[in-house]
Amino acid sequence: MDSTTLILPAETAVGPVATSSWMGYIVNMTLTISAEQNASAARSRRRKLADELIEELMSTPREKMNAYRAWHRGALSLVHLNVLSVLEAEGPISMGRLAEALDVSVASATGIVSRMTTRGVVERRHDTADRRVVLVHLTEAGSEVNKSLEAHHRERLGELLEQLSAEEMSGFLLGLRAMHAARARLMAKAEAAAPADSAAPPVAATKPEAAR
Repeated sequence: MDSTTLILPAETAVGPVATSSWMGYIVNMTLTISAEQNASAARSRRRKLADELIEELMSTPREKMNAYRAWHRGALSLVHLNVLSVLEAEGPISMGRLAEALDVSVASATGIVSRMTTRGVVERRHDTADRRVVLVHLTEAGSEVNKSLEAHHRERLGELLEQLSAEEMSGFLLGLRAMHAARARLMAKAEAAAPADSAAPPVAATKPEAAR
């Protein structure tokens, strides 16, 4: 006998009633397996949707800074957390560039970095290409702060999204992406207009001719 041949149990192998019972069992099992597969697929789609939403939410600078404040309240100041965020996004940067990103003077940025160096979350190193330039780097401890923040933030967002249905998450994701796309268009428009505003040379003042 072929090894793939289905052998019916002895008590159900004879008679139309037994055969009908066996076929009903097979149909029920098929429906059960199908339902489990559908449920598994739905859970997979929901997880994927939640992951996409979390990525979209964490791409917003304001959202990230709010998370910094909540997670490290009392441990690091908002200015220090802002420095960590800048260094994470841009990598090692000069003191002048950091001051520009923080919208403070170079002297203020130097003081901020000095305090953060004492706490071990950043360090200053000479640029290998130009020893005269000092770059601010994240230390391993500073990187761990960013990693712990991201992990905690993802966990909290996941808990929040558990309260939404798949349809609500789908609509939320669509709206977020539309908002981010609109913001990108506005920023691109503003950047394109900026050079035009500054391209016109200043009008030179006409000096009166000296009296002869």
